[in-house]
Amino acid sequence: MPRFLISFSYDGTDFSGWQIQPDVRTVQETLENCLQDIQGYKVKVTGSGRTDAKVHALKQYAHFDLDNSMSTEQIISALNSKLPADIIVNKCWKVKEDFSARYDAVTRTYQYHLTLQYSPFTRNYAAWLPRMRFSKESLICYLHFFLGKHDFSAFARQNPDLNHYRCNVISFDLDCSQKELIFTIKANRFLHNMVRRIVGTCLRLSHTNSNPEIIKNLLEKKEPKNYLIYTAPPQGLFLSEVEYPGINY
Repeated sequence: MPRFLISFSYDGTDFSGWQIQPDVRTVQETLENCLQDIQGYKVKVTGSGRTDAKVHALKQYAHFDLDNSMSTEQIISALNSKLPADIIVNKCWKVKEDFSARYDAVTRTYQYHLTLQYSPFTRNYAAWLPRMRFSKESLICYLHFFLGKHDFSAFARQNPDLNHYRCNVISFDLDCSQKELIFTIKANRFLHNMVRRIVGTCLRLSHTNSNPEIIKNLLEKKEPKNYLIYTAPPQGLFLSEVEYPGINY
């Protein structure tokens, strides 16, 4: 059966995350329901990864199998005609039958937006932390300690299904303006809550004027309940890109 990969964007404000859950609205279930309307039978959708409630995606990817003769352009049109206003499909590719949106991804990139000036118009798309006193200069000093291959047990929600907590952080940057800070982090894989905990911990360390070397100790001790580990709010987080070998973007 032909397999397709789609790139799509969504506003996570009114979703309880990616993964199907009972009695709540999720991105995966919304896509599967639309495909069922189009096909007349249940279609399983596999995403590149999960996002939590209120987390957004600029570029999320997912694959599914369709038993029909629609072109990729027709699939895009059919889905967008049925999807709600907070999801839009941007691109579609026909891929190999053994392609996996989850396991074939080689890198993932997230952005975290932190507003410096509260606005009711951006409250769902950037975190506002008025009680934290941090400096851009100290935040930049923390970033490089996360680069490379580490065990990120301290920065992840514990999951008994995982074989290990090792990730390779390829880049970690901070863009600053008068209104907003944007953290951009790229890695081969991310763990549950990992980005929000890394960003939140950087903010807390800056707030407490802590030595950047503390990050080494946090990584080595692998203790997620350390008081310095802080999980930043979800609405500032965006999945911004996923990379696959051989895909013409």
